[in-house]
Amino acid sequence: MSQTVGRTRLAYARTWHHVSVSSPTTPALGRLASRITILLMGKHKPIFDPSTDCGDYVVATGCTDLHVTGKKKQQKKYYRHSTRPGSLKELNMEGLIRKWGGGEVLKKAVRGMLPKNRLRDSRLERLKVFEGPSHPYIENLIKIQGNMRIPESPEVRIEEAQPATSI
Repeated sequence: MSQTVGRTRLAYARTWHHVSVSSPTTPALGRLASRITILLMGKHKPIFDPSTDCGDYVVATGCTDLHVTGKKKQQKKYYRHSTRPGSLKELNMEGLIRKWGGGEVLKKAVRGMLPKNRLRDSRLERLKVFEGPSHPYIENLIKIQGNMRIPESPEVRIEEAQPATSI
């Protein structure tokens, strides 16, 4: 008997989720990042396995309106270092948003919440962030704000068969 019951291609199919960061009901940055992380890892699926990459795609739009609590925009620091002596650079969240946009802040938050293993980079590639409301993945979306979107089926034209003529 096979040990892979239920682990079919259909079970591993990736769906696309849409998250609007600018909507008034969107949670703060940390809570939003943890929800996105669950979707990227595939923990919401019954076939979840930590060693396989079974997560979904996530499209986050409106990242300019990222909501954080407290004084994090002024006090939260992001560091980078080039391994050269004296090359430690720091930038606060306000400067990072000004320089790279709110999507980069969201990506850094999600990256910090993903497990530190060989799957992290491939999972993070499935997170697509956009500053405005428009994006090129509208045809791929299945779930928008948690609600299923049923794609419109193309019109099917049925032509009547012509009677066969005998020769």
